[in-house]
Amino acid sequence: MNIFVGNLAPNVTEEQLIEAFKAFGQVKSAEVKRELFTGVSKGFGFVEMPGRAHSIAAINGLNGKDFHGQPLRVNEAHERNGRR
Repeated sequence: MNIFVGNLAPNVTEEQLIEAFKAFGQVKSAEVKRELFTGVSKGFGFVEMPGRAHSIAAINGLNGKDFHGQPLRVNEAHERNGRR
């Protein structure tokens, strides 16, 4: 399942996301979205976990939790129409 992770602190890395999510199960990938030219974090990213049960547990366990000084917004990612 692809999981949206919002309200990320500017210094959060993919490795830190993996560490936080692997407490709930296997993490397939993690990506912090960044500005194309500057590399500055856009404040959100995505984590992919292979199992639905583990993904739901991660969403419930991390949504609203403090992560590097900011409360995370964590929910199931939905593909946006017309964008990739």
